[in-house]
Amino acid sequence: MNKPTISTIIVIICILIIGLYAMGEVNYYSSKIITERNIDSPTIVIPKIGVNEKINTESLNQGVLLDPGENVPLEGAIVLYGHRTMQGSPFLRLNELSAGDKLILEWPDMGEYEYTVTDSKIVPATYSADNFQGEENIFLITCDPIGSSENRLIIEGSLSNQGPLDTQIIEDNPQESNALIISAIFLVVGLIFSFIYPKDNRIYILATVLIVSALLFYFCMFPIPSEIIYSKILFLNGGL
Repeated sequence: MNKPTISTIIVIICILIIGLYAMGEVNYYSSKIITERNIDSPTIVIPKIGVNEKINTESLNQGVLLDPGENVPLEGAIVLYGHRTMQGSPFLRLNELSAGDKLILEWPDMGEYEYTVTDSKIVPATYSADNFQGEENIFLITCDPIGSSENRLIIEGSLSNQGPLDTQIIEDNPQESNALIISAIFLVVGLIFSFIYPKDNRIYILATVLIVSALLFYFCMFPIPSEIIYSKILFLNGGL
């Protein structure tokens, strides 16, 4: 067996880095499914950008976070935070929203609340939370630009309609298969790359892909908190 070349070692390092990101996402989705399985949490639906996410009050690392004020519709402004990169990236495409777009909250034991986007703005990270006011308003907040925590992108909406709860949305989990899909894509792409890699060093690439893939599928079944992995690679990504 030939010793790995410098270029092969670099490729292996790249595969490991990609694998770490994949592990973070696999653990995120797997943990989230387990956490949400027996919990009826509110859900935010944004049809234009394909968002259908449970809302939590624990951590931004669990998806969309409700401001600690614990407001509920019609009793105070709803303030939601979400990542644009990593941890499922629920607010990745938030910048695509514009005036007139719809935001829907499905709130257990209360009903469905439809909001219409009224404003979109970018402010410094030091922007005061005191500005998030209005009993019939909703604010979606994420970092800007992507990969940076320098500014905040804020989408504001106002209540435009109220109706009965859509229980099907609460029960559904469109992300249920994401962990398996990520693992399968990594394995398939890795195998294809391995077999087109030069034969003299192919075994090293193949072994790396198989080991990382095995870990990904293991985490699909036995996830750990995704922040444990992301804390190790935080220097590669500096934003929400």
